[in-house]
Amino acid sequence: MISIFDLFKIGIGPSSSHTVGPMRAAFEFATRLGPALDLASRVEVTLFGSLAWTGRGHATDKAVILGLAGQMPETVDPDLADAIVAELSAGHSLPLCGHRRIVFDREQDIVFDTIGAAPRHPNTLLFRAFDPLGDVVAEERWCSVGGGFVVREAEIDAPPAEGGPVVPYPFADGDELLEVGDRHGLSIAAMMRANELALHPEAALRLHVDRVITTMMSCIDRGLRTEGELPGGLRVRRRAAGLLASVEREAGANTLMPHAPMDRVGLFAIAVNEENAAGGRVVTAPTNGAAGVVPAVLRYYRDMVPGSTEEGMEVFLLTATAIGGLFKRNASISGAEVGCQGEVGVACSMAAAGLTAALGGTNAQIENAAEIGMEHHLGMTCDPVGGLVQIPCIERNAFGAAKAILAASLALHGDGTHRVTLDQVIATMRQTGADMQSKYKETSLGGLAVNFTEC
Repeated sequence: MISIFDLFKIGIGPSSSHTVGPMRAAFEFATRLGPALDLASRVEVTLFGSLAWTGRGHATDKAVILGLAGQMPETVDPDLADAIVAELSAGHSLPLCGHRRIVFDREQDIVFDTIGAAPRHPNTLLFRAFDPLGDVVAEERWCSVGGGFVVREAEIDAPPAEGGPVVPYPFADGDELLEVGDRHGLSIAAMMRANELALHPEAALRLHVDRVITTMMSCIDRGLRTEGELPGGLRVRRRAAGLLASVEREAGANTLMPHAPMDRVGLFAIAVNEENAAGGRVVTAPTNGAAGVVPAVLRYYRDMVPGSTEEGMEVFLLTATAIGGLFKRNASISGAEVGCQGEVGVACSMAAAGLTAALGGTNAQIENAAEIGMEHHLGMTCDPVGGLVQIPCIERNAFGAAKAILAASLALHGDGTHRVTLDQVIATMRQTGADMQSKYKETSLGGLAVNFTEC
């Protein structure tokens, strides 16, 4: 089962697949060196596919350095990360695995290979450790498969391991999720909670849910009060704080438009993704590039829905996890595999389902809302300008949040019956991603990324 601990991970921006995943892969490689740790005098990291094409804009090199030095996405201080990397780069060395120093030249030892093949996954990293004579003492290939998930290349298509913990309400697709719920008379959130408790102590689950909610809300608040220019060279200025001031001026002048609540939802999402673009602390939901959708809709529920409760927020996140897990299991949440439909599209589907559940929707209405959320993101490309998670990514999250709320509303006004099922739209998304040309899948070689300079 894909757990809430897996899908909602706390990390740093700007990308779950290009920053969080590579940092985790580098950390795993370094900590698994074993006896080779004492032999290694140099480490070389080669990036392939999407990581090679857009890794510089997504700070993949920075992430790899931090990971090799023993830092992890959920614990590294985002305010100190740049200073740590700058110090290590200037000193041409790093503390491998957090303690033993080796020679490290950032320009030579991190290779962006735009020619070599990435046969198993478009986000592939090759790690090699060398002894003082130049012989390879350890070598591993890792894949960053979206949402901060990483696997060794040899295991990418391996079947799930047998003999693990058994959950009381297993499901493999949307139809089975509905069938199990009907059979036991349980909501999706109740089934997910029982499944989580089969894997984790209740105190740990409660702590993680609280941490996720607190991190999401804090990220919105930071984004709403921070101004200035985002890094990367596009000269994109933060807008969330200014948008909030404008909305509040309208409120003070008693000239608010009827769509003012949706204005706030949009600026909540923009605030998160501006924080993400700046390398701040965010929650993968299910990815960093789509990190603003779920928090914005959750904030909408908390602040604008009469009678909202902490229990309702937990129901929201548990339900969203069930839906996100179906996409992760049966398609992809990686922009490098299926385009932005797998990031903002999945986030919209998750948020729509979560909001519908928190508002008391039935399982059928929840499944309907999730289907609507994805259906209207099918075919969405991932073509970030300059390889940066800024244009069109930041605004795209605001639209994803708005679509999620509308999807929930449409589903709640129906009885749950509809023609296209969630499983069918997941299969369609997967096939659409397979058919999509690679230049539209997080390589910045097509679409808006190349036409921007002509506008």
